[in-house]
Amino acid sequence: MAQPLVKKDDDRDDEADYSPFLGIEKGAVLQEARVFNDPQLDARRCSQVITKLLYLLNQGETFTKVEATEVFFAVTKLFQSRDIGLRRMVYLMIKELSPSADEVIIVTSSLMKDMNSKTDMYRANAIRVLCRITDGTLLTQIERYLKQAIVDKNPVVASAALVSGIHLLQTNPEIVKRWSNEVQEAVQSRAALVQFHALALLHQIRQNDRLAVSKLVTSLTRGTVRSPLAQCLLIRYTSQVIRESGNISQTGDRPFYDYLESCLRHKAEMVIFEAAKAITELSGVTNRELTPAITVLQLFLSSSKPVLRFAAVRTLNKVAMTHPMAVTNCNIDMESLISDPNRSIATLAITTLLKTGNESSVDRLMKQITNFMSDIADEFKIVVVEAIRSLCLKFPLKYRSLMNFLSNILREEGGFEYKKAIVDSIVILIRDIPDAKESGLLHLCEFIEDCEFTYLSTQILHFLGIEGPKTSDPSKYIRYIYNRVHLENATVRASAVSTLAKFGALVDSLKPRIFILLRRCLFDSDDEVRDRATLYLNTLEGDGSIVETDEEVKDFLFGSLEVPLANLETSLKNYEPSEEPFDINSVPKEIKSQPLAEKKAPGKKQTGLGAPPSGPPSTVDAYDKLLSSIPEFSSFGNLFKSSPPVELTEAETEYAVNVVKHIFDGHVVFQYNCTNTIPEQLLENVTVLVDASEAEDFNEVASKPLRALPYDTPGQTFVAFEKPEGVSAVGKFSNMLRFIVKEVDPSTGEADEDGVEDEYQLEDLEVVAADYMLKVLVSNFRNAWESMDPDSEQVDEYGLGPRENLTEAVNAVISLLGMQPCEGSEVVPNNSRSHTCLLSGVYMGNVKVLVRLSFGIDSSKEVAMKLAVRSDDISISSAIHDIVASG
Repeated sequence: MAQPLVKKDDDRDDEADYSPFLGIEKGAVLQEARVFNDPQLDARRCSQVITKLLYLLNQGETFTKVEATEVFFAVTKLFQSRDIGLRRMVYLMIKELSPSADEVIIVTSSLMKDMNSKTDMYRANAIRVLCRITDGTLLTQIERYLKQAIVDKNPVVASAALVSGIHLLQTNPEIVKRWSNEVQEAVQSRAALVQFHALALLHQIRQNDRLAVSKLVTSLTRGTVRSPLAQCLLIRYTSQVIRESGNISQTGDRPFYDYLESCLRHKAEMVIFEAAKAITELSGVTNRELTPAITVLQLFLSSSKPVLRFAAVRTLNKVAMTHPMAVTNCNIDMESLISDPNRSIATLAITTLLKTGNESSVDRLMKQITNFMSDIADEFKIVVVEAIRSLCLKFPLKYRSLMNFLSNILREEGGFEYKKAIVDSIVILIRDIPDAKESGLLHLCEFIEDCEFTYLSTQILHFLGIEGPKTSDPSKYIRYIYNRVHLENATVRASAVSTLAKFGALVDSLKPRIFILLRRCLFDSDDEVRDRATLYLNTLEGDGSIVETDEEVKDFLFGSLEVPLANLETSLKNYEPSEEPFDINSVPKEIKSQPLAEKKAPGKKQTGLGAPPSGPPSTVDAYDKLLSSIPEFSSFGNLFKSSPPVELTEAETEYAVNVVKHIFDGHVVFQYNCTNTIPEQLLENVTVLVDASEAEDFNEVASKPLRALPYDTPGQTFVAFEKPEGVSAVGKFSNMLRFIVKEVDPSTGEADEDGVEDEYQLEDLEVVAADYMLKVLVSNFRNAWESMDPDSEQVDEYGLGPRENLTEAVNAVISLLGMQPCEGSEVVPNNSRSHTCLLSGVYMGNVKVLVRLSFGIDSSKEVAMKLAVRSDDISISSAIHDIVASG
């Protein structure tokens, strides 16, 4: 019985993959378009050709001016056909071609004739097309017809006129505002769509007048709106008025809130949900005011419609973040949703329950969660893990069941970020709940037996060395640690040796056993492992060569290193064996520039919008620590981003200089990394003179010179600029290196006392828009896009001019925006005429941004691009468009 079912599914897959437009070429379709000129028109054939042309246009195919004109004139000949279906296709084609002003005149008479036709379908579509292609001059000529159409008895015609008014309001607001009387009359229409479109247009006409909007809402909330769609709009406008007027929880008459509450008893489900959602999103709302909204959402949880269940549980999930107690009455209903076939609903139900659950429900909840964890993506699992961690800290007596759950899912399949979230949660629970320490450490020990991530293994071993010796029976962890010495790579083996030494330092009874194990490590194949074993044996055996007391041993093993590792490495390489031992106090504590070059680790993928910025985490932390240690810059706040080094000199010149741009909310700091490549010279009082005449928004506020720059010893000088806070200011900076040069005697290495002031011209430096964007990868772009507020979306089209191919255009836009390509969409297939690229990032101010780019290239290699942006802040969406428009 199984075989026919499999075959049937395969057939369906084949059908789903088949496209009637597969392989069509623009040239061939343009040849087919000649049928428009036939004396005897074939309506069906003409419709098929127009369908192909529309498909090409919507796939990003661009027509040259000549091609578009020829197609336009050919399409206008189809007005002679009386076929209604073909006429509708003609309307669509004219809208897509967007003819020029000269060409519009050709088709205007035909469209105006259709606008006054007795066929309502002709009238409605003619209005839409005319308003799409017309300019202000022609609009005044047809304004009388549009006003009549708004109050037309046919709802299709009236809606067409109203929707056209909404579009025209963006380009010809003064004309549309004169239609207020007709639009107000349309608001009273009995047709649902007409009332919906009329209300939308009337609100847009008055949106800049807060008092007028308030009066409109006041008049309509008295019961004149019948359309459920219009009612949903009115609920949103009412919420807007409440937000602008202040707190809702005031005594006396509250007509707006009472209207929202009355909508909870509406017949239409969409109105009920919209009202409930609006009430839950009001600022300052109390639990008493939330109760009626929560009640109807609770009823939706048991609905047979998945969309209602999803909408209700998502809204309750948001409410649980601010009013968890108000949602507790819904917990029983949400528990039933854990087994919902829709995994998005189940995930939202679980995370909500974890925020609102009580201590008695924890065990039951854990059993239900276990059944579905394997069916959801890692990004959802991380959310669940973080919610479980919060629940455990909330109810510490339940640590055993929650810790067992975390341990079980730790052994299952999963990516690095997911496993790291679990390990971090266990570590936090061990630190905050004393009773959980021993069981938690054992769970971590069992995990590293099969852990495939080196980073996690080393971090667990490090934590084990700190917490393990403090338990009642430290000896039980030694077996797990020593196994790492035999079964892991060199990095983990070296970390295991350090952990063994820490046990030996803190647990006297284990010292003999630790000595035996460390001596075995002296025969390891790796230098690092052998060196660590030798060092720790000499330290623990206490012969006085390294440390003298037990306190010094513990300080040596557990104390923090006070110098940067990069500087220590450089000093050790430069150290020449002599009678004088190496002195760690001679290592400079200021971070050198060369190790700070950001290098992108190949092959590493980051998951989630909260992923760290590109470059090693130590690099980001090092920059932050360096800048905060300089008094002139310590008041600038948090460092948002540091750019990769930009070379300001050519290779093999006397002085090598590169610059790192450090971006703060209200400042930009330039870190000039300088290297003197002339052995016979010493540079002193090194500064960079920066000319910001081409960067009007920047004002120099501080600088930090470099006192001395010996041969082949990198150093830094800094210049700080103030800019408007929160603004992505751009500009061009000229740079001149100024210094005092002193001759150095090669035989003695001593410099002359007198020096000469000199200058060296550097390349110009630019602060660009991409400097205010962090590259952050999202693992599932579609989910991230849909989770963003659709109202924040901004869409526009741009011409990118001639390009060699689409790859060049894609790379240019990615470079301009400075965002992270997702899902490999930066790769353009060979000879592709259209392409879609997905980008993500975090804009200055920690605003998440997602971008969807659609490219098309024509035969003359002209590239067109459609840009869609969603973000947490609609003003940032507009800013991204401004960047592209000015780039």
